[in-house]
Amino acid sequence: QVQLVESGGGLVQAGGSLRLSCAASGSISSIKTMGWYRQAPGKQRDLVAAKTSAGSTDYAESVKGRFTISRDNAKNTVYLQMNSLKPEDTAVYYCNADLKTYWFSAYSDYWGQGTQVTVSS
Repeated sequence: QVQLVESGGGLVQAGGSLRLSCAASGSISSIKTMGWYRQAPGKQRDLVAAKTSAGSTDYAESVKGRFTISRDNAKNTVYLQMNSLKPEDTAVYYCNADLKTYWFSAYSDYWGQGTQVTVSS
């Protein structure tokens, strides 16, 4: 069994900051990419930021310069530091990991349960 547990969401005023954390646990043998997606009401789930085990990063254009993704490979944990938050950043944020377990040789996508981020104007 694999679990991704997120924390750190909440309500913040525009211009404020939040830090999200996501820890992956269970029978994990290897993780390639860990990242964050978000989904606002009535919209599709979109990539916010992702980081590979080798250190390569990818960001949505709308968050570049404001959000920073980091990762602790030893702890199977990924973080998202969100600064200069805007009302349009309001969404449910989901942690994602592309990982392999000890029981299955192929990499698969796993998701956290989501954490709400609300930015008030």
